[in-house]
Amino acid sequence: MLLARTGYTGEDGEGDLSTVGVTAHASDALGDVVYLDLPAVGTTIKAGDACGEIESTKSVSDLFAPADGEVVEINEAAVADTGLVNSDPFGAGWLFRMRISGTPDLLDAAAYAALTAGE
Repeated sequence: MLLARTGYTGEDGEGDLSTVGVTAHASDALGDVVYLDLPAVGTTIKAGDACGEIESTKSVSDLFAPADGEVVEINEAAVADTGLVNSDPFGAGWLFRMRISGTPDLLDAAAYAALTAGE
């Protein structure tokens, strides 16, 4: 499962923090999300490695880390109301926040749209 990444600086002003969630395309492809298993706060994750699981009415998929770093927050609201992932994947349906320590080459929004246009 592909994850979106949006950067921001945390309230402490330190490090490259990112909000991570599924793309709108992935949310549509999944169907109704019914369960989330997110990495615990403090977990160190590595780009490309499975770091959680998302279950929908259609399938169960691994969540893959978009970058190297440490999980600093999970979205308890999305865990409690998984429908947020479908209804607002780029807003209230985010999954977790992480402090970035290494970033692989990532697609920007236009390149991702081009990649998924044929699906």
